[in-house]
Amino acid sequence: MSLLKIAIQKSGRLHDSSLKLLKDCGIVADNGNDQLKVSAQNFPLEILYLRNSDIPQYLEDGVADIAIVGENLLVEKQKEIEIVEKLGFSKCRVSLAVPKEVSVSDLSYFNGKKIATSYPNTLTQFLNKNNISADIHFISGSVEIAPNIGLADAVCDIVSSGSTLFKNGLKEVKTILTSEAVLAKSKKIKADKKVILDQLSFRIRAVLKAQDTKYILMNVPNDKIESVSAILPVMKSPTVLPLAMEGWSSLHSVIQENQFWEVIDELKSAGAEGILIAPIEKIIL
Repeated sequence: MSLLKIAIQKSGRLHDSSLKLLKDCGIVADNGNDQLKVSAQNFPLEILYLRNSDIPQYLEDGVADIAIVGENLLVEKQKEIEIVEKLGFSKCRVSLAVPKEVSVSDLSYFNGKKIATSYPNTLTQFLNKNNISADIHFISGSVEIAPNIGLADAVCDIVSSGSTLFKNGLKEVKTILTSEAVLAKSKKIKADKKVILDQLSFRIRAVLKAQDTKYILMNVPNDKIESVSAILPVMKSPTVLPLAMEGWSSLHSVIQENQFWEVIDELKSAGAEGILIAPIEKIIL
């Protein structure tokens, strides 16, 4: 039987989240000996632990069928790769930053400036699009130190919280690209492996759908069920179960977590009591 080969970071910010996603999808893979290639025990999947910067090339060459990788890396490497799913974790941005004492009113500031970056292709595309002529210095790491040692006037780098910029006396002035982890696939993937990929994608979507969704149940007077139900942004319609107490029912539904606080007062005013919110592991649509 064919094995779908998935590449993930052998170390780095996507590594743990990638493994957790596979685990949440019910896939068991033991890498206790720090192997660089591991087969799942209960799913036709082979995991390749690779250096992050090498993953796009492995995908383009068809060595790996799919990968969990940062969208920003795919943009930078400019490979022939398709995105299957956006995964919602490891969100970040590629931004321009300058020393905190520098005042930047618009992008024209960067004309003629030296910019240090680990993302030369992404930066070049942005500068060309905005008709900015700058001197790009490629640095493979520790980009933030460049202005402090006189190497550059500004930097273009990946930003998550912004704490690294702050610690190095820099401030973010322009976001070039927003990014998150994605499931990407090789254009050379074979038909039999696409079937396995469809099964994996189905599981991933079920996990992702559940992450920001909660199970909500509440006690409602029978004469208030219709008005309470109208408030809930449910998937289809709520489930209504009779309670031992005459004239009352238990109403069950699903709600987006960020919508709950918007409707809680309405639910209470409409007669709902004993409202309980519970996590959901998977949602199958």
